Amino acid sequence: MNHDSYPDYYIADILRATKVIALVGASPNPERPSYRVMAFLLRKGYRVIPVNPGQAGKEILGQAVVARLADITEPIDMVDVFRAADALPSVVDEVLALSPLPKVIWGQLSVRHDEAAAKAEAAGVKVVMDRCPAIEYPRLVA
Repeated sequence: MNHDSYPDYYIADILRATKVIALVGASPNPERPSYRVMAFLLRKGYRVIPVNPGQAGKEILGQAVVARLADITEPIDMVDVFRAADALPSVVDEVLALSPLPKVIWGQLSVRHDEAAAKAEAAGVKVVMDRCPAIEYPRLVA
């Protein structure tokens, strides 16, 4: 897929089909973008599971934090990544080790790594990069 631009239907379909989101890089700090996006997604009715090894066992926005994706015990529809772009390959490797596979890996604003995306897509996982669901949702779904 060309990750320079996405058709609106591609993003809208993902946001409509998604129910459970693992948010990698979740922060307990209300000033951080990951906290604000997580709050937005919760308000829109998504189940959001925060992933942050430094916060594991605690709660963010009332949701139990896990250390890593492998610690999640339910199927995930989407993995929303709030990490530096160079961390995306390792996140993709973690995702591809899950069973069942999530349907989507979503890299937040400035999170883009084309080789990692190609690896995920080769395994049948859709990829969105350098976008924010809290920006796309009001534009395409609400």
